[in-house]
Amino acid sequence: MAVVPYKEQKSGKKEQVAQMFDNISPKYDFLNHVLSAGIDILWRKKAIRLLAPAQPKKILDVATGTGDFAIEAMKLQPQKIVGVDISEGMLAIGREKVKKLGMDSVIELRKGDSERLPFSDNSFDAVIVSFGVRNFENLEKGLRDMNRVLKPGGTCVVLEFSKPRNVLFKAVYNFYFKYITPTIGAVFSKDKAAYSYLPESVQAFPDGADFLRIYEKAGFTQTKCIPLTFGVSSIYLGKK
Repeated sequence: MAVVPYKEQKSGKKEQVAQMFDNISPKYDFLNHVLSAGIDILWRKKAIRLLAPAQPKKILDVATGTGDFAIEAMKLQPQKIVGVDISEGMLAIGREKVKKLGMDSVIELRKGDSERLPFSDNSFDAVIVSFGVRNFENLEKGLRDMNRVLKPGGTCVVLEFSKPRNVLFKAVYNFYFKYITPTIGAVFSKDKAAYSYLPESVQAFPDGADFLRIYEKAGFTQTKCIPLTFGVSSIYLGKK
């Protein structure tokens, strides 16, 4: 059974995730950085550094949210970055950020379903996604579509939460994630369900070797998993 933010609702995961991100969009960036003590910024930087050798000119940022990963990808000096997301609330904030940074001539943020990407086959040199695949209604379907729009030889970079393996660190992390995160999230975002969904979705997500199996099944080759910060999150690399 799919993990959803609003258990009392009958709508599907995709609709609920869109609603959730619309609800929390005004505080999303602030809470992201507070709850991770700013480490999420370092994770994105590392992921983009790993993509640098590929020198992609056209990049697709899937589940772009407020555009942080797309903005970080500007360090690669691409000709074009397109970000897609199902939440108009998140995109509106992202567009403001991109405009203020003077990056709107390169970065375009548009509404779109990450599992049914509105692009032709073999359109992008690289596909990137940070903290988005966990929210897919159908993980393999979403990954297959990412593979479809990637050019042959192109690189896919997935940054996603994972589960720490160290017993002591895992206990501290689980306590923080299960009790502290929803409390802080509820205070600032006024949507407790959203920040209760976060640890639940991470717990249910097939990380590490399990994710690599699905990644490969979706068509990616030369796959690799790089754990970050004691395994709190991981970078997954793949080629088409």
